Amino acid sequence: MNIMAVSDTESKALWDHYNANPITDIDLILSCGDLDADYLSFLVTCTNLPLLYVHGNHDEHYDKKPPEGCICIDDKIYVHNGIRILGLGGSIKYRDGRYMYTEKNMRRRIRRLAFQLHKYGGFDILLTHSPALDLGDWDSPAHRGFLCFAELMSRYSPKYMVHGHVHMNYGAHIPRILQYENTQIINAYERYSWTY
Repeated sequence: MNIMAVSDTESKALWDHYNANPITDIDLILSCGDLDADYLSFLVTCTNLPLLYVHGNHDEHYDKKPPEGCICIDDKIYVHNGIRILGLGGSIKYRDGRYMYTEKNMRRRIRRLAFQLHKYGGFDILLTHSPALDLGDWDSPAHRGFLCFAELMSRYSPKYMVHGHVHMNYGAHIPRILQYENTQIINAYERYSWTY
């Protein structure tokens, strides 16, 4: 299965200057958040592909106008063609905001998933907005990752973790791909495609 992940910045090649070439062979689109709802709706309309998303820390506008034709998988495991995808949106709390969480809040969200994690026997992709602590996060209070994400990966060994939030143009040393134990971590900033 070919997957395209998008996050944080709308791709001009896909939206302003629409070109179907980058998405010709894609089977599934994942959004890690902080994107215009109209952009996500546009991608679904143009491709007729399923698009699963989690909220970014700036996605409060989705409450009034969610992306049409897209599926929010925050706080659930969604199975697509046999691939189990766990969604946990939002960022570390650095100010008041609907989609910002303390480490304690995020751990509580994960505990509430115990039944689903048991029912599905874990998950294959962890789809988040924020990275895990010390695994692709950035040295600022707003871009620190969650320790509990690393613990989730250690416990369930998903094949992939896909996140956004840390823009790759923040600095020269922000990696697109990291390996953590058995999990490949992908920073989906703007867009990134791979074969599952």
